[in-house]
Amino acid sequence: MEQCCEIRTDLPAHQRRVLHIVLWLNSVMFVAEFGFGIAAHSTALLADSVDMFGDAVVYGFSLYAIARGTVWQARVAVLKGSIMAAFGVGVLAEAVHKILAGVVPSSEVMSGVGVVALAANAFCLMLLSRHRGDDINMRSAWLCSRNDVIANASVLLAAGGVALSGSGWPDILIGLAIAALFGNSAIGVIRDARRHLRPAPVN
Repeated sequence: MEQCCEIRTDLPAHQRRVLHIVLWLNSVMFVAEFGFGIAAHSTALLADSVDMFGDAVVYGFSLYAIARGTVWQARVAVLKGSIMAAFGVGVLAEAVHKILAGVVPSSEVMSGVGVVALAANAFCLMLLSRHRGDDINMRSAWLCSRNDVIANASVLLAAGGVALSGSGWPDILIGLAIAALFGNSAIGVIRDARRHLRPAPVN
């Protein structure tokens, strides 16, 4: 899989403008999806909000964590990966609770929020598509946004499955699949960052 969401700090002005827009959209949608995910008892929405959160953190530190040095950036990466992993555990706990309690999420809320999130990420993808040929930096951001669109479509698929079956299982299964994907990414981020934090070997 091509690497996504690894952005340089020495960004040209036109790339900064695009990433500012993408950052704020991801931040707003994270809050919205997380809140509605809890209200609707939707594992898929909660998992998708974790994705939004991870993107917002990456874009934010890419824009503002300039010239801090490799060690500082590695510490930030460990923090980011740890928070993403914590959210992933939260999604898993919510899924277990739903299974035990037999809770069926609101397919209407899932569909409504999913459509808004899909529209927001499609807009981000359109903005980034214009710059994906600039360099590998912007291409990685475009890949990240493309993955978001796929995750949003999965939420809508889960909502349809819940509506048709009257069961919470479509939401649980798709939510756990999204959470597992980004939980794996979080582990990779932490592992790579810890390598940079190890003391250099003494010759």
